[in-house]
Amino acid sequence: MSTVILPIHRWSEGGREIWQRAEELGFHAAYTYDHLSWRSFRDGPWFGAVPTLTAAAAATSRLRLGTLVTSPNFRHPVTLAKELITLDDVSGGRITLGIGAGGSGFDATTLLRGGEEPWSPRERADRFGEFVELLDRLLTDDAVTYEGTHYSAHEARNIPGCVQRPRLPFAVAATGPRGLRLAARYGQAWVTTGDPKISETGTPADSLAAIGGQIERLGKACAEAGRGAGDLDKIFLTGFTPDGTGPLSSVDAFVDFAGHHAELGIEEIVLHWPIPDSIFAADLGVFEKIATEGAARIAG
Repeated sequence: MSTVILPIHRWSEGGREIWQRAEELGFHAAYTYDHLSWRSFRDGPWFGAVPTLTAAAAATSRLRLGTLVTSPNFRHPVTLAKELITLDDVSGGRITLGIGAGGSGFDATTLLRGGEEPWSPRERADRFGEFVELLDRLLTDDAVTYEGTHYSAHEARNIPGCVQRPRLPFAVAATGPRGLRLAARYGQAWVTTGDPKISETGTPADSLAAIGGQIERLGKACAEAGRGAGDLDKIFLTGFTPDGTGPLSSVDAFVDFAGHHAELGIEEIVLHWPIPDSIFAADLGVFEKIATEGAARIAG
């Protein structure tokens, strides 16, 4: 079981303590969003993901750390690779890169010049394919030259490389055919948030069926890539299915929820650290019991 801590807290005003508490509670990993801003949090505090994770790495010793997720919306593979290698070094090899194609939200428009149109879904998918391919090489090889349609690198040096070898793991967020093929080729893990088409109008049973279908399609993509479906860890970022925050209402509710998803093949469930007066509002005391008592019941 893992958690995601949104980068909304000043480090000197409780931010450090939350990441340390996540480690104390025994979470496997603590992730953060990699956005310039996000939905209802747009007009409030929002800090950078990489500096936040660097600070968290210095404040913890066992907790895995990572992004859920980084996207090409405002990142370039060359500069991102340098930051990730540094972060992996500072953390002693505790970083996982959650990576996705990105959406059409604030990140997709912040850097646009006047009159420019946001990327179409096809262009986002095209860029994502190049982004993952080049980032894989940059994090693996000492020197990289690459010329793509959207990204390039000329004798980019990344010495000494990652602490984790051959590179830090990728957790690829994908549900469509092209994304699943990327996950099958480059991923050490796969990430889903469920099916957004049924998040508001569907039922929990509909959501389970949709995730089951995603896992089945992932298995086929892995087979085509010459890998077994078990080669990829399967990560479920909660909070975006018809269940809402219901699974955080009690330990029993969470254990039931987690059990249904484990039956599908989900191996890592990620819970949002509670944020009052938001879509991630939940009782912190119950949340901490879920992290300890709930995790123990699932493991047992």
